[in-house]
Amino acid sequence: MSHISNILEYNRQFVEDKMYEKYLTGKFPDKKIVIITCMDTRLVELLPKAMNLRNGDVKIIKIAGAIVSHPFGSVMRSILVALYELNADEVIVVGHLDCGMAALNADHMIQEIRNRGISEGVMTTLENSGIKLDKWLHGFENIHDGVKGTVNIIKKHPLLPAGVPVHGMIIDPNTGALELVADGYEGNSGK
Repeated sequence: MSHISNILEYNRQFVEDKMYEKYLTGKFPDKKIVIITCMDTRLVELLPKAMNLRNGDVKIIKIAGAIVSHPFGSVMRSILVALYELNADEVIVVGHLDCGMAALNADHMIQEIRNRGISEGVMTTLENSGIKLDKWLHGFENIHDGVKGTVNIIKKHPLLPAGVPVHGMIIDPNTGALELVADGYEGNSGK
């Protein structure tokens, strides 16, 4: 049976048994927080538990490395939607130790793209369009710097409401221990 068949079979039983009832909540985050974190599988259940969060408490945006790389990309748009439309009033960026983005090698990934059948024509078209794959697919050297860089991109965004604290944390994916690396309350008297 395929993964999708297993998922659909389980889902049928999930709905039939009304297992969804314990997850019912509204669309607005009870704790008024939006979290940007990594898509690492170790954080799926660990991060909310380590932060004492339950379904409905926060908005969580998951991206590779918890890195906002473009101030006008879809991640920043999602942050702004959470702040302006969904009543969030605080932002927390949570990176993690042993992050794959720290070890991301653009040259290796570009070779893997080629190995999986993406043609040289496509690669050349992207390069000629100004997309520098070696820069776009580059990770970060240091998780602390990566988190602080994302915090700064968010804090300096011209559409960020005045006074919104933007924090940075690093979680240990083995123990759940959190380290505060950017306290959004410090020096936050508005824009």
